[in-house]
Amino acid sequence: MATYKVTVATGDMVEAGTNNSISITLVGSNGESRQTTVSFLFLPGKERSLSVHCGQDLGPIVLIRLHKWRLFLEDAWFCKDVRVTAPNGTLYRFPCYQWLEGVTTVEVREGSGKKLVDDKLQILKDHRRRELAARQEAYRWKNYAQGWPRCLSVDSIFELDSNIQFSRIRATNFTGFLIFQGASHFLSGFLLRHSSWNSLDEMRTIFSRTQGRDIVPEYVAKHWQEDDFFGSQFLNGNNPIIIRRCTTLPLKFPVTPEMVAGSLGGGTDLGKELQEGRIFIVDYKLLEDIPTDTIYGRQQYIAAPLCLLHQGTDGLLRPIAIQLSQTPGPSSPIFLPSDDEWDWLLAKTWVRNADFYIHQLLTHLLRTHLFGEVFAIATLRHLPTCHPFFKLLMPHFHFTLHINTLARSVLINQGGLIDKGSGVTYEGLLLVVQRGLEQVTYTSLCLPDDIRQRGMSDVPNYHYRDDGMSLWEAIESFVTGIVTFYYGGDAAVSGDTELQAWVMDIFTNGFLGRTSSGIPSSLQTVAELIKFLTMVMFTCSAQHAAVNNGQYDLGAFVPNAPSSMRHPPPCEKGRAFLQHFLDTIPEVSTTANILVALILLSSQLKDRRLLGQYPEEWFTEAEPRRLIRAFQGRLEEIRDRIEERNQVAELRYNYLNPLETENSISI
Repeated sequence: MATYKVTVATGDMVEAGTNNSISITLVGSNGESRQTTVSFLFLPGKERSLSVHCGQDLGPIVLIRLHKWRLFLEDAWFCKDVRVTAPNGTLYRFPCYQWLEGVTTVEVREGSGKKLVDDKLQILKDHRRRELAARQEAYRWKNYAQGWPRCLSVDSIFELDSNIQFSRIRATNFTGFLIFQGASHFLSGFLLRHSSWNSLDEMRTIFSRTQGRDIVPEYVAKHWQEDDFFGSQFLNGNNPIIIRRCTTLPLKFPVTPEMVAGSLGGGTDLGKELQEGRIFIVDYKLLEDIPTDTIYGRQQYIAAPLCLLHQGTDGLLRPIAIQLSQTPGPSSPIFLPSDDEWDWLLAKTWVRNADFYIHQLLTHLLRTHLFGEVFAIATLRHLPTCHPFFKLLMPHFHFTLHINTLARSVLINQGGLIDKGSGVTYEGLLLVVQRGLEQVTYTSLCLPDDIRQRGMSDVPNYHYRDDGMSLWEAIESFVTGIVTFYYGGDAAVSGDTELQAWVMDIFTNGFLGRTSSGIPSSLQTVAELIKFLTMVMFTCSAQHAAVNNGQYDLGAFVPNAPSSMRHPPPCEKGRAFLQHFLDTIPEVSTTANILVALILLSSQLKDRRLLGQYPEEWFTEAEPRRLIRAFQGRLEEIRDRIEERNQVAELRYNYLNPLETENSISI
């Protein structure tokens, strides 16, 4: 007779418990136990212990089966994990972390990370194959729009599997409803006003009502007209990845030395500043000829500007020339800081409008949300629960499929918040993302490579780069430890067929098989694998935080990030004045609509999980758990450095503080 001590733990979330019958079967390498009832009552956060008696020793326990049965009412159960102690004292851990619904049997593997080649028992090989077959049936790809990354084949959040839906807390507190309604309520005085703002100062009243969230918007409202602040946002604003060093002016942007001499200071000229690397450029070419829409029956307009910036002797970036189209000529003048105040301010505001589109649709939506969804679906389809990289990556996809499905229902859909509040048509929105995907490169997704490629390695005050590199290196170090623990060398990487299928799925469905992107379709070496995994984890955590968390801060004061423009770009100088400016930026109601979205998108929800927090203990071996603790320690050091810098900063850059960086794209 062999007796096994079994402990079954229920998750601590709301409604995790059940009054349905739960029983268990132990499966070892030498046989399996009888099905043994655990209990008829499980409470959230509690454990149930029992003994399972067997006629013989089962050998190493490799699998358990949990059986859920009901007599009358259905009562779903969330199993956290199961621990089994063998007669010889060996402890086996079975991470579960899933809902059991209906009358069902779920098989859970022992928690050690195992590649396909590591499985010797046929029962484990069969379990692996069945699990992936079921997942590939449950998580299918579909086309959302031509030229977009493919997405999960569901039409609403109600079709999602319970295990990827928002938690009960988030679903009720999802401030999607609560914040949306609350925001709509306090904005209700503005939502019905289809007229222009009466003054620049009146615009402050819309965010002065959001107590605790008005500190940065007030700073923006005070400084938005300043060239220093305008330039700083290309480094530390919501879209810090578009600026690049310029060594040769493009022919389409014929800035002459005489035009900018007054902006460069004495003792130098444009040629010298270009040669010495102090000129930078931002180009919104992707917005050229994008179709525009009407709002409240009024035609809206869009521009595809170019902006030249100069790094002064004080290290600060300032704009020195702006052209509002891709085609130079008499009707597309180059605006300069020496122009009339309102001409120059309006030109800068057109750049901020273009930046709004590129940020929202490409930097934020495409390069974090849509790619994050691709990574999540490919992981579910090709990596079984026991695979080391399923354990590594799944926490970084927490709630991503839910939030993206929700976004396709209310935010980026036809008639959604973006469609209603911006100047592009729905077709224009689709086209911008399509063009953006065609331009994405692997280099641009890997922060160290991207910084080098854009020539931004030594620009001062570039906190996005500095904090981002700290986080990239911390993630890379963690990933390196995990990879080297499970993979003995390059042959183990190239020979992992599940891993290769995963990468190919990402390449095919995320990047549409475009080899010119440089996205790998296979991984042949340990170094290639470490880089790719680091990119995935960084994209889903730090990169999303950097481009998401400041949306309300920097967009609440509408002239700093106008979602639409109601007059065409000026084709001559000397025609701008205050009232024309007020009549060009969004009217009151459109401002209010966009602010509802920005409040939602930059909200912090109660059950968020910060980078490095792994409440679900997928890894059971000692070394991965040690690596997690080391990762958490490194994140604390990064947090301390950022907070020390912020203590003396006039405007804090906190978007990549680990205390503000979520593990996943969940909002």
